[in-house]
Amino acid sequence: MMIQGIEQPDIIQINSSLRLKKFDGYFDFAFQWYQDEETVRLVDGEYATVYDMEKLHRMYDYLNNHGELYFIEILKLNEYIPIGDVTFWQEDIPIVIGDKRYRNCGIGTLVIRTLIKRAISIGFKTIYVNEIYDYNEVSRALFLRNGFNAYKKTERGSAYRLDLEKYY
Repeated sequence: MMIQGIEQPDIIQINSSLRLKKFDGYFDFAFQWYQDEETVRLVDGEYATVYDMEKLHRMYDYLNNHGELYFIEILKLNEYIPIGDVTFWQEDIPIVIGDKRYRNCGIGTLVIRTLIKRAISIGFKTIYVNEIYDYNEVSRALFLRNGFNAYKKTERGSAYRLDLEKYY
């Protein structure tokens, strides 16, 4: 979905081997990511259950209707393959590196920094992360490392924000 008055790019090239590709309605490959109990727990909370295709479809519909939904793709053997997803809008930036082989190697940081630049370029003054669960230390560290600060407690964690006027 377009952010009001802003055209969503089809591709945001992060570097020579990493890009964000606009959601095109095809997501069957992502089903396996949401079959992993650890991933689902980090996304939906401690007592969440793995997704069926209907739930995955509802999730992507929701995300696509609230912000710019992208698949995170990495170049392998001259072909881009999806390894995760991220949605960007002013009120939230949910990100999942679904393929565990690519976690904890800096991809999340590159994606978030790219989306911070996008937020600045379209004139946002502040961006938010609605909630990061207290036990999701990796996600919390990702956003803190990129300048976000916790500004209020939530039921299961904290909400974060980044004042873009102070970012650079």
